[in-house]
Amino acid sequence: MNKDELKGKAQKAKGYVKEEAGELTGDRDLEAEGRSERAIGAAREKFGKARKKVGEAVEELGDEIKGE
Repeated sequence: MNKDELKGKAQKAKGYVKEEAGELTGDRDLEAEGRSERAIGAAREKFGKARKKVGEAVEELGDEIKGE
């Protein structure tokens, strides 16, 4: 897991807490902020996964070039 995946997961969790707190208190702004934060966290996590896959592909290509 890379730093983008980890930060994305943390941001999703933080957003979930805000969304639930907003729902419990009737604070629609906090609830919306939480939903937004969860979406941004999910996107960052997906970016991290894609970045990891690209890195693995580049590494594999390098191995093929070296003849390993």
